Amino acid sequence: MPSMRATIIHGGFDVRVEDVPDPVLLEPTDAIVRVLLSCICGSDLWPYRSTTPRRNGPGRIGHEFLGVVEETGRDVASVRPGDVVVAPFMWSDGTCPHCRAGIHTSCLHGGGWGSDRVDGGQGEAVRVPQADGTLVAAPVEPDDERLPALLTLSDVMGTGHHAALAAGVGPGSHVAVVGDGAVGLCGVLAARRLGAERITLLGRHPDRIAVGRAFGATDVVTERGDDAVARVLEMTDGLGVPHVLECVGMQSSWDTAVAIARPGGTVGYVGVPNGLESGLPIRAMFGNNVSVHGGVAPVRAYLPELMADVLSGAIDPSPVFDLELPLDRAPEGYAAMDERRAIKVLLRP
Repeated sequence: MPSMRATIIHGGFDVRVEDVPDPVLLEPTDAIVRVLLSCICGSDLWPYRSTTPRRNGPGRIGHEFLGVVEETGRDVASVRPGDVVVAPFMWSDGTCPHCRAGIHTSCLHGGGWGSDRVDGGQGEAVRVPQADGTLVAAPVEPDDERLPALLTLSDVMGTGHHAALAAGVGPGSHVAVVGDGAVGLCGVLAARRLGAERITLLGRHPDRIAVGRAFGATDVVTERGDDAVARVLEMTDGLGVPHVLECVGMQSSWDTAVAIARPGGTVGYVGVPNGLESGLPIRAMFGNNVSVHGGVAPVRAYLPELMADVLSGAIDPSPVFDLELPLDRAPEGYAAMDERRAIKVLLRP
């Protein structure tokens, strides 16, 4: 049987690149995409760091990729072989009530990469279910220098944009971004794109702060916990920040986000929940009329407008990729991100 290379997670701190069967069309709505670029996400580190045995054994991993369409099922009409396409981090049909409402991540007929006979994105090729509703064609050639920037639209740039929208960011806004990972940095860029006047990045790592500054951060807070809250309140004459982006998902980041929110302000949250020991700080939210809005980002809904800005040169999120490796060295990429030696790793098959 013909085979290709793909990343397989076997358990905690055990990622390998192995031979797997080539993808084939299973449904008339499928497409086969030859991957040009994929990458490692911060959320991939949660299963990577897990000490719990995998319930279903080794599995495919990766949910961010772009590539060239090689083959389509008979019902696929929106893309054709030869098209360069971006795949959102979840696949969707684009026609169900949730998709029509712009919440493609809750598609009644969709799902995630690497689950239930669906390929992961960190491989040489991927079978894409519901290709018409999922893939977005980019009018570029396979060797276009903007491909890394377009790849960010599969997740992190769209997710940062979702956080900014959820927090109500608009022209003249004062924004705080909690988290200096790729999503937080893209949140800075998204806030600037939406017209924010002042953007405070809460982060500690000089390399990430440098990217944040380039993306539009006007202020940086390197303290953590209560010290970070005190610093932000000092910078705002005790008032707090009207628009806060929570881009981590930990209890400490949630506590900080709510504590620095101005009374009547909004926290836009996109950090994948992990380690929320005591839950949301409801009493603080209630007492200060702090709203929260967000969740898993429906990046498919945002892809066309963000792609237009990437192609026009209005935004360039590609600096979040600070380490590039061939696919066969994906385990090194996981280790680099786990040890915070890289913001985000780009993989080339």
